[in-house]
Amino acid sequence: GSFAPMNLADGIDDSSSPSIHRAAAIAAATAALVSSPLAANAAGPDWGVFEGRTGSLLHPISMFGMAALSASTALLGFQWRRQRTIGDEISALKKIIPNLNGASSVSEALAAAEGAETVDSGYIATLKSALSIESQINDLTIERKELASQGNRDKHFNQGSLLLFIGIAFAIEGPLNTYARAGKLFPGPHLYAGAGLVVLWALAASMVPAMQKGSDTARTVHIGANLAGIGLFVWQISTGIPILLKVIEFTKWP
Repeated sequence: GSFAPMNLADGIDDSSSPSIHRAAAIAAATAALVSSPLAANAAGPDWGVFEGRTGSLLHPISMFGMAALSASTALLGFQWRRQRTIGDEISALKKIIPNLNGASSVSEALAAAEGAETVDSGYIATLKSALSIESQINDLTIERKELASQGNRDKHFNQGSLLLFIGIAFAIEGPLNTYARAGKLFPGPHLYAGAGLVVLWALAASMVPAMQKGSDTARTVHIGANLAGIGLFVWQISTGIPILLKVIEFTKWP
């Protein structure tokens, strides 16, 4: 008297029992393997050192460097702008200089006027007042030569190109590293501001062709985008430091 309400055992040959038991054992072993922690870890890729503290610190370290490089690149840009526009100041001052009557400088014209047989006191007074203007012109000329010798234009372009490449590369590396460690991203101000910073970099770079053609509007947009980017960068540091501390707390070397 076995309990078989549906008479299922009637259709099973006892000789097949070993095969049934063997199949059940294989199924049970497979289920145990799939549910084990080892199999769960194998479901995703092993990123190795990229998941550890070494890979996790690449983003913050590079971004601290990028912040310093941004400030340096901006300074070079303003120095190049100063070199480019200083000629307009010199030209404006030269228009104020009175007629020198063939002399090469105001001081030379003044000496000639004071030594002339007929002394024109009004003209001499005008020349004396122009001495300070001539001094300004000389100072600006020296400043322009010094700026030109520094090669600020090429330095600004080269550093800007490096900033664009490394900045975007590590702006992408940061979220990838977070996903490798946590399996998801954490949308928030730091992530959104970082995306906005990349957009500002791209906007500034896109203005370069028009700037090379002399467009003042493009120069204004270029400067504005970069200044906004630096401001956003400084703010990013303040939001990134708490994230950095969490990374150090929850990751291990390497």
